[in-house]
Amino acid sequence: MELTRRDFLKISGTATIAGALAGMGFDLGPVKAYALGLKIKSAKETTTICPYCAIGCGLIVHTDRHSGTIINTEGDPDHPINEGALCAKGAALYQMAVNPSRVTGVLYRAPFSDRWEVRSWDWALDRIAARVKETRDETFEEKNASGQVVNRTRGIAHVGSAALDNEECWLLQAIMRALGLVYIEHQARI
Repeated sequence: MELTRRDFLKISGTATIAGALAGMGFDLGPVKAYALGLKIKSAKETTTICPYCAIGCGLIVHTDRHSGTIINTEGDPDHPINEGALCAKGAALYQMAVNPSRVTGVLYRAPFSDRWEVRSWDWALDRIAARVKETRDETFEEKNASGQVVNRTRGIAHVGSAALDNEECWLLQAIMRALGLVYIEHQARI
């Protein structure tokens, strides 16, 4: 058998690659495969809407059935808007939900103060309700300059969120109108 230069290069190249792979610990023998169980196998699936922009992409949130903690978030393939695709912010939503630095309580900074104080949710909700009532009482108009009944307040405005579905938006705007608000807007329209 005559060994040409081309054959020599093929044989020596193959031997070099095989030696390098063997030296790195690669075993080219048969491999036994192990299937790993999915962490979302027994999780509860809940559909929701991405809270970031006004598009309203659908998400599937997987939560642990025992602790209620979020395990995974992904795009909803059955949602008509995004059909399972997510932008970078929507894809990173899981990291926002499980971030240990996320603020989960009420932080209050008094007027002219230079520091934040931790307050309870009950305190915050009571304060918001009192301020809304106070502002509504101060700015409520029963009749306009022409004497027509208007029952409105121009001292409060409301901006809705793109993270709400139609039913939640309807309920929220009905409550705002019942308070007499005139300036009602929604993030999707801005």
